[in-house]
Amino acid sequence: MDGNKKKEREVYAIVAMGRGREIGFNGDMPWHLPEDLKHFKQLTSGHPVIMGRATWESLPKKPLPGRRNIVVTHNSEYEAPGAETAPGVEAAIDMCTEGEIPFIIGGASIYRSALPYVTRCYVTLIEEDYPWADTYFPELPEGFRHADASAPMTSISGLTYGFLTFTRSVRPE
Repeated sequence: MDGNKKKEREVYAIVAMGRGREIGFNGDMPWHLPEDLKHFKQLTSGHPVIMGRATWESLPKKPLPGRRNIVVTHNSEYEAPGAETAPGVEAAIDMCTEGEIPFIIGGASIYRSALPYVTRCYVTLIEEDYPWADTYFPELPEGFRHADASAPMTSISGLTYGFLTFTRSVRPE
């Protein structure tokens, strides 16, 4: 994908994180937030989802139904039944047709590699700190702006959270 083409298409990222940008601990999320899982399914259904091998392996049900699953792995022999594999984020995005809007769903290194391509980022911000976390979401690059936010909500699990959306121009400024 050439530099201009990557800026011409929509690519979304979706992430749930704690106040300190925490997204994981020992290969899992450090919280249980059913409302976020519903939100994730609602936004990503019908879209390709791009994830790293560890995220794929952490899924309780593989592949994610109603979505084209693409797993990024450097191991060309890796098999992900029900999913396609790609050697990198750029190749995974290139596998998507012009009419598809891919969603980057993690983990941390995949987010970091994908952020130069991302035009919209959906964030579920959990109003808790997870000091034991071992995986973090990177800072959004310059050019993103806060576009939308829900009012704070309380989960049935007792956590306070909100949905935020950040966007940036598809074309370079």
